[in-house]
Amino acid sequence: MANYILRRVIYILPLIVGVTIVNYILFNTVGGDPVLGYLGPQASQDQIEELRHEMGLDRPWYFQILGDFKGYLTLNFGRSWETRERISEMIFRGMWPSLSLAVPAFVLTFILAICVSMLAAFYHNTWVDRLLVLLSVVGMNVPVLAFIIAGQFVLAYQLRVFPISGYDFGLSSIPYVTLPVLIWVSVALGGDVRFYRTVLLNEMRQEYVTTAYAKGLGKIVVMFRHILKNALIPILTQLVVEIPFLFMGSLLLENFFGIPGLGNMGINAINAGDRPVLKAIVFIGAILFILANLFSDLLYAIVDPRVKLGSNE
Repeated sequence: MANYILRRVIYILPLIVGVTIVNYILFNTVGGDPVLGYLGPQASQDQIEELRHEMGLDRPWYFQILGDFKGYLTLNFGRSWETRERISEMIFRGMWPSLSLAVPAFVLTFILAICVSMLAAFYHNTWVDRLLVLLSVVGMNVPVLAFIIAGQFVLAYQLRVFPISGYDFGLSSIPYVTLPVLIWVSVALGGDVRFYRTVLLNEMRQEYVTTAYAKGLGKIVVMFRHILKNALIPILTQLVVEIPFLFMGSLLLENFFGIPGLGNMGINAINAGDRPVLKAIVFIGAILFILANLFSDLLYAIVDPRVKLGSNE
């Protein structure tokens, strides 16, 4: 396993090169001249040339890509055009509010989705199953903006159960993130329940389940000891895909509730045309997806002994 992990880590370097090149093309070629985007169309030629030299954009394109690659490896993303702060410090500061919102919502959604989907699978083709599926479909089709507006108006404004917006660090953040967490769970729960229920029902149709029943095992024992265990591979795949989004939090939730996380920072960067911040966020998101895939491969080997990592194992 150690050799496998080492090889996968080495493979990350070419992927970082690819992400660097794509980032350069997106923000320096497809996105137009970044100097004009920063100074505006009324800038003089002297101002344009001075800023172009300061940004290093007067160098050949391959030197610019090498400079970006070196900055990514050292986590030196430069400075924000809007605030002139170091982007690495901005990311570190905004990471904790995003995680304080995303991690509780992610864990709570997973636990509830597993419990509800197992309940639906256990009572398959009964009114319990149909009701849970109906609620899941309704939840999937209600826009997140509707949940936000309804939650803020009813629970925050009328009933005053939660603050409408704001944030504080430490344990003081709990009242501010509780309502966004509940909205996150309400939005994500429907899709996860539909997926997990489908996975569990597919496992329930396998021959080993019939054999387990023939041996006299009860339905609850079979569900927890056999079906859930064998359904973990697709469930883990779904979870790992969602892990990178924990870093970013939620764009709309952070923006509407005034949470100073990375999602809010990303929206502000888009509105201000702050390309260095956007480049850093895109790069970090890509790296998180790469690491999440590596993590999923390791988890597969843990939950399923049939999965082998590496040709020599």
